[in-house]
Amino acid sequence: MVTGAASGIGQATAEGFARAGGHVILADLSVENGEKAAKALRDAGLKATFLHLDVASDASIAEFAKAALAQGDVDVIANVAGYGKGQPFIENTPDFWQRVVDVNLMGPVKLIRALLDPMIARRSGRIVNVSSDAGRNGSSGETVYSGAKGGLIAFSKSLAREMARYGINVNCVCPGPTETPMLMALPENHLEAFRKAIPFRRFAKPSEIADAILFFAGDQSRYITGQTLSVSGGLTMF
Repeated sequence: MVTGAASGIGQATAEGFARAGGHVILADLSVENGEKAAKALRDAGLKATFLHLDVASDASIAEFAKAALAQGDVDVIANVAGYGKGQPFIENTPDFWQRVVDVNLMGPVKLIRALLDPMIARRSGRIVNVSSDAGRNGSSGETVYSGAKGGLIAFSKSLAREMARYGINVNCVCPGPTETPMLMALPENHLEAFRKAIPFRRFAKPSEIADAILFFAGDQSRYITGQTLSVSGGLTMF
C-alpha cells in the first residue's frame, strides 16, 4: 500500500513494488491521476488497484482502510504522501500549519493505526515512512514542514520499539531534493542553489528514493528497524 501514489516518489514506489511481484494498492487524493497510474501498471501486466485516500481526513482513512483490508492482507505500508510549500514562517497561516501537520505527520499516524491490528495478529509486516532531510536538519522556508517531518522520524523510531515484539519493522526514508512536482514548483534560482549544494550536482530521481523504500520493505532489511536513511546525493551526511 503506497500513499501519494499518483505522482512523484509515490508513483515510482508503486511501480517498484508491482515490478517486484506485489499487488499494489495505490492511494492518492487525486482520483484521475491515481486511476491513470494504476491502469498503466495493469496495462503492463502488473497487479495494481487504486483507492481514493485523503490522509488529512479521518473519514477517508477509515473508508480506505476498510476497502484495503477487504482485498487481503496489507503486508507493507509505505507512507509517501506529503504536502508543503516554500514560505517564510512569519507568512504562514494557521490553516496552512494544520494542513502540513495533518498530511505529513498525523495522516501516517492515523493510517498506520487503521491498518496495524491485522499486522500484529500475523506478527509480520513492514512500515516505511517517508520523512525528509528537512526533518533531520531543518530547512529555511519549510519550518512547520520540518517540524512535522521531524515528528514523523521520532514517531517511526518509537513505533519500531513497540512493534519489534510482533515482528513488524518500522523504518524511515529521508529524501533530499527530488524531481517531484512539489520541488519543481520552486523558483529557478532556488533550484539552482539546491543543485550547487548537492555533491552529485543533480536532484534525485523518484525511482532512486523508491529504491530505498523497497529496500526497507524487502528481506534484505529483515534485521533493520527504527532506522532513518537519507537519500540526498550527499547534501546531508549524518
